[in-house]
Amino acid sequence: MKVLVPVKRVVDANVKVRVKADQTGVELANVKMSMNPFDEIAVEEAVRLKEKGIATEIVVVSIGEAKSTETLRTALAMGADRGILVKSDEAVEPLGVAKLLAKIVGEEQPQVVLLGKQAIDDDSNQTGQMLAALLGWSQGTFASKVEQAGDKLNVTREVDGGLETVALSLPAVVTTDLRLNEPRYASLPNIMKAKSKPIAEKSPADYGVEVAPRLKTLKVSEPPKRQAGIKVGSVDELIGKLKEVGAIA
Repeated sequence: MKVLVPVKRVVDANVKVRVKADQTGVELANVKMSMNPFDEIAVEEAVRLKEKGIATEIVVVSIGEAKSTETLRTALAMGADRGILVKSDEAVEPLGVAKLLAKIVGEEQPQVVLLGKQAIDDDSNQTGQMLAALLGWSQGTFASKVEQAGDKLNVTREVDGGLETVALSLPAVVTTDLRLNEPRYASLPNIMKAKSKPIAEKSPADYGVEVAPRLKTLKVSEPPKRQAGIKVGSVDELIGKLKEVGAIA
């Protein structure tokens, strides 16, 4: 079974995001960048499938600027076999990403596409679903457990009411949630080995996909600061305060 894992380079999850002074976007200059945490979980799960003898090859894909090579090297150090970088100097929206991935799937012919449920920079939560629709494949989103069951994959999903398990016919698209696993740290020997693993460089034009943005960001601003709360001495006083602010009639 070949597994394809898309990964994205984003602002590190531990960095406090700052809005640019002109409010055109988020400040990225001199900011630590890392692999999207949900994608890191997807890479870890793919490596675990390979360690169990289920997966035979892991191909990681990143769509973005040249520095995304660093993100691919991280995935290769974790245990992926080779990488593909689709270079684009402008941000690619979820639909563009899904169309590019659909073309790559056509070339690579994986049985499973394993990707994070969303990227922490735009929080779109769209790419996996769009890709499954474009391919006509079965899909399991928000996976907290993935198991092989014969020629199917049993995916346990996190839903509002608890957990739901679905049996997916292969090929399939699976998006990962936080509780699926705990990603490993790449060892120094594996980091050194990753430097020699192949990364193919492509462009959107190579796949005949138009990635020009369909949306325009008008303004980016920080959320308003939370106002201080007040203490009340009784339920009646609480109800009175709620009526004052219009929270209840």
